[in-house]
Amino acid sequence: MAPRAYWKGTLRLSLVSCPVVLYPATTAAEKTRFHMINRETGNRLKQQMIDAETGDVVESDQKGRGYELRKGKYVEIEPEELEAVQIESNHTIDIESFVPSDEIDQRYLNHPYYIAPDGKAAVDAFAVIRDAMKDQDRVALAKIVLTNREHIIAIEPLGKGLLGTTLRFPYELRDEDQFFDDIKSPKITKDMVELAGHILQTKASHFDPSKFKDDYENALKALVKRKASGKKIDLPEPEERPSNVVSLMDALKQSLKGRGGKKTAAKSHSRRASGRQRAAKKTHRSTARQRKAG
Repeated sequence: MAPRAYWKGTLRLSLVSCPVVLYPATTAAEKTRFHMINRETGNRLKQQMIDAETGDVVESDQKGRGYELRKGKYVEIEPEELEAVQIESNHTIDIESFVPSDEIDQRYLNHPYYIAPDGKAAVDAFAVIRDAMKDQDRVALAKIVLTNREHIIAIEPLGKGLLGTTLRFPYELRDEDQFFDDIKSPKITKDMVELAGHILQTKASHFDPSKFKDDYENALKALVKRKASGKKIDLPEPEERPSNVVSLMDALKQSLKGRGGKKTAAKSHSRRASGRQRAAKKTHRSTARQRKAG
């Protein structure tokens, strides 16, 4: 049985439209969660809102929303005033444009949703829009209102359905220059880059999320299970941090040891080094002969 739809509405491409439903593509239901409890009674704790200045408990009918104009100075916004600026959803995903998928900056991607046709009558129009995007290898950009907020959503084919991913607005992204401007540009030798390239080759693979393991989550589940059964929890000894690497070249060479393809990489690097050494010796001997003849 399919989960309850998060949103219902209409997907529209010009004069072609069809009813659709949205389902969140992610879930946190399986994550281990903890509650705050009273150690003496074992009962769960309740949170209360406290006035930052007086320390008094604030009841629900006294709570409001305020925007901080300056330190400690707020302008209160009434619920009906918020409602006046909220965008009312027309429950329509109106496709505005189609763009190449590789033009979408990955930093803009926010929350993913599965989009499916709502009912048998919607299947034909849904398939037409989906397959047209497949043929053109394009991603649709549209607007959608979710929880009273307008979002841009990128829509692309995914199997028999569509994947819709809400996008962040430009003001939500930080400028990378403020983080990268101070990064120096050191002189790296070609040998170092080639050795690093060989390490990359030994780790070459394909994207397979089934191999991703949440070790911390698994450890949490094991801890809770062991604790609930009354077993003793053994605390691990703190690990010693490895000493700082002195030589980057040595670290690269060490990284190649014990990995597949290391022999080829090492031999290739050795042949280049030997060739350079032989060339240097040949040049030295030639220079020495010229000096002797002179």
